[in-house]
Amino acid sequence: MKTANRIPVLMYHRVGDAHNDWERKYCISPQGFAAQMHALEAKGWQAISLDDFVAWLDARHEVPERSFLLTFDDGFLGVYEHAAPVLQAIDWPATVFLVSNLIGQHDSWCERHNPSGATYPLMDAGHIRELQDRGFRFESHTRGHADLPTLDDDALHAELAGARADLTRLLGRPVNFLAYPFGRYDERVATAAQTAGYVAAFSTQPGFNRREVSRHGLRRLDVFGTDSPA
Repeated sequence: MKTANRIPVLMYHRVGDAHNDWERKYCISPQGFAAQMHALEAKGWQAISLDDFVAWLDARHEVPERSFLLTFDDGFLGVYEHAAPVLQAIDWPATVFLVSNLIGQHDSWCERHNPSGATYPLMDAGHIRELQDRGFRFESHTRGHADLPTLDDDALHAELAGARADLTRLLGRPVNFLAYPFGRYDERVATAAQTAGYVAAFSTQPGFNRREVSRHGLRRLDVFGTDSPA
């Protein structure tokens, strides 16, 4: 087996129907998502679990070349409805980063970004527990999807440590990984994430991850709804 010396992390958001150009950036159609997964599979790529990815980073585990980590930010209901069946059919794991105060609600932070003001449903606790039982991994996307560098120290701690506590209660296991909302962080935010107990955190800085990458500045490739399978 030829082993990987760098691993990409793919980042998706909503899987469903898009209704304007802004939505088409952050939303991929169910058919488009399935086509991308099948294209990756046909090219010999293989999704790995979050635990295997972290063990690889720490040089405790080797994975084959063309391994990648699949992630979804926000916890949209479309992940349950559209992405999960595709992934289960090819036996691929995925990690979803949840906004703990908005579980079962809508992506309210998008009201001011989406030109139409439309929001979309997020998974509820039942969806999350069902997918966890089916092998999905859930981690933290903070409590309220705040722009973390703009917060004072107390509010920053509440977003980070509060989400860990909320999700640990929901999932029945420790929550040790974070995805920064909007990909926004700085040195103070990264330090606060470590202090709150996060082992590692994912940014939106593009690129592949090598073992020397900062554990609180992991890189991801943002997949847009307009991206073709190729």
